[in-house]
Amino acid sequence: MKKIALILLLLVAFSSCKSSKRIVTTKSKSSRIDSRSTTSGATNQVAENVLDYAMKFEGVKYKYGGTTKKGMDCSGLIVTSFNSENIPLPRTTGDLAVTGDWIDLPKVAKGDLLFFATQGNSRKVSHVGIVTEARNGNVEFIHASTSSGVIVSNLAEKYWYFAFVQARRVL
Repeated sequence: MKKIALILLLLVAFSSCKSSKRIVTTKSKSSRIDSRSTTSGATNQVAENVLDYAMKFEGVKYKYGGTTKKGMDCSGLIVTSFNSENIPLPRTTGDLAVTGDWIDLPKVAKGDLLFFATQGNSRKVSHVGIVTEARNGNVEFIHASTSSGVIVSNLAEKYWYFAFVQARRVL
């Protein structure tokens, strides 16, 4: 029942998207998308390292454009964490939202990026987080929220559930 509700919600969300810019994304047919459980240990270790680095910022206050312990914004957390493993990524949430491969929510794994629309009734991506845990339909992610700074949240929380737009894999 939960899967059906999630699918219906995603269909409604994607069909009501009214972004001012037309962005075309395609689902990659790369084996990385369907074989996360058989991905090499090296990729899993990179994801763990990225997450360990991101967790060092937990509790840091939000600062627009921030990338340090003095203040961090959502895309700054992503870029800084992946840079710790020499993985360069675009600096803005909008650019991150078209980087990597689009993946189905049930297939997300540690290190994947989750994108959200947090600006009023808009479906335009404006927030990003990194998946810290994904098992049995439970997805947790670390992100820099404007109200609480860098925290770990759960996708099942009502606010994040309804704001969710897409997931992408960059590893």
